[in-house]
Amino acid sequence: MAFRNDAAPVVKGLQISHASFCNWIRYKHLVLIDTLARTRNMHATATRMNLSQPALSKMLRDLEEQFGFALFERLPRSMPPTELGEYVVRYAQGALAESQQFVDQVNRLRNGGHGFIRVGGIFAATALVLPQAIAAIKARSPLLSIEVVEHSSDHLLTMLEQNKLDIMIGRFTEERFSQLFDFQPLEPEPFSLVVNSEHPLNQLESPPLSALGDWPWVLYPVGTPIRNRLEQAFRVAGIATPVDSVETISMPMFLQLLQSAPMIAMLPRSMVAAQLASGQFKELRSPLHVPALEYGVVTRKDEPLSASARAFVEILLEGAKQRQKEVTSATALDKT
Repeated sequence: MAFRNDAAPVVKGLQISHASFCNWIRYKHLVLIDTLARTRNMHATATRMNLSQPALSKMLRDLEEQFGFALFERLPRSMPPTELGEYVVRYAQGALAESQQFVDQVNRLRNGGHGFIRVGGIFAATALVLPQAIAAIKARSPLLSIEVVEHSSDHLLTMLEQNKLDIMIGRFTEERFSQLFDFQPLEPEPFSLVVNSEHPLNQLESPPLSALGDWPWVLYPVGTPIRNRLEQAFRVAGIATPVDSVETISMPMFLQLLQSAPMIAMLPRSMVAAQLASGQFKELRSPLHVPALEYGVVTRKDEPLSASARAFVEILLEGAKQRQKEVTSATALDKT
């Protein structure tokens, strides 16, 4: 394999021992790798690192010689990572994210804090489950700092893999994630087909499937677990996926579009419980059905959690048990 200019050629058969790697790798090297991967420009990287370009070039050459392969391609207008370089970039970014978390937590502990947890949650979880758990642990540890990231499962899994999260509440989007992460189920997520209270379909006791395609929809993006379930429901019902649609993962956007236009959406019931209770939204009685989708606590395999993170997971699991008891009791009461 040939590389341009001063890039290091691949040295086949070279083995890097862990001891030697620890001896020569420095955090400034990781910063160089991360910054150059982001800018893909040597001059911009040198400026951000407050180094001269010749000094930065020498540092990169020395680093590539230690690895035995080029980390970045030397193209006329860009320096993208090589195939092997991409792997090194992911390591550098994960190590820097973990070191940043360490520094932040040390500073909080020095100032009398009780640690720091970074939690990612899908929208269904942030509607009820996550706020309840946060309130419970903050009552126990008021100085505990918690950062919450709300996004789709696929995005959160990537963040968890890169050590940018300690815990996520969501679900696996690919089979390979079961090899990387542990999953502890919380509860199923029932869905509701909803429209605003003024929608013409509310006049029908049970709108026919054919009528659903006559109106615009708000949909989750292609590839998300909920969209996959909805696509399957369309196929089972024998109707086409609506062409007139808006795709988003933004809960505020879902709610605003449903409120301001005659649109339809299939959403987790917990996300629209307040709007259904107030009468702002109505649930359509339709044969279009999406089975409940279970979500849970996802953590990295074989990596111990901090004491605060363990306590938070225990609160999440206990909360799920309590809600299940309440549902069981309510169901039993209805039957009497």
